[in-house]
Amino acid sequence: MSLPDSLIPSNDTQRQEALAPYLVLGNAPDAVFDELVRLTAKLFNVPIALVSLVEEGSVWFKANFGLAGAERVARNESMCSVAILQHETTVYADLQREPCQLTEPGVVEALDLRFYAGHPLRTSSGQAIGSLCVIDRQPRMLSAAEIARLQSLAGVVMRLLDLRLALRQQALPSSGLWLQLYHHLDLSLTRLDTLAELARWEESPDTPAAIQYQQSLDEEAEIVTKALDRQINVALATLGQ
Repeated sequence: MSLPDSLIPSNDTQRQEALAPYLVLGNAPDAVFDELVRLTAKLFNVPIALVSLVEEGSVWFKANFGLAGAERVARNESMCSVAILQHETTVYADLQREPCQLTEPGVVEALDLRFYAGHPLRTSSGQAIGSLCVIDRQPRMLSAAEIARLQSLAGVVMRLLDLRLALRQQALPSSGLWLQLYHHLDLSLTRLDTLAELARWEESPDTPAAIQYQQSLDEEAEIVTKALDRQINVALATLGQ
């Protein structure tokens, strides 16, 4: 597949070399990553969230919430190919009004995708190997706090990838650790579902109760992100990473 030069960073060879070890993790279902993208979708109130890894000619969805059956797309059809080109978060508020000029529009149009925000997943050497993204079929904006949240969650995803890789390379059992992480995610999803359900009973998002529910959602996002980050860092330190 021929890709436009504008879609290929100058360091793409080095980037592919940095990506290669993570590809051996395979595409078998991984409950922790699946739950993490489900949590991400809940936190941003969007129907779609993805963890993507950008290969030479395609983009592989390591975790996918909301795009049933999608595992890979051509690199020149994925917005995640654009997200890895930048250090900051890539945001398209309305892809219909302001389409991305670097990718083929076919997939975006076919799925009626309007909003995209993706933050690059960077290795310890600084190579962007993929992205954590949130997608909506309605145009929207992200606040500064939401952008910071997406960046924090992308950091968690990258450290999860590092942890999964370290456990595999050292041939160590991971079931106990993964169960703890899964438990944290499951509890947070339950609390978020409860808060979202309560908020739906409010007449408008501006009532005192609705504002309180949103504040609780924001607090839950910070709590779960810090808890996961702490657990992963402890585990990596134990493994000498």
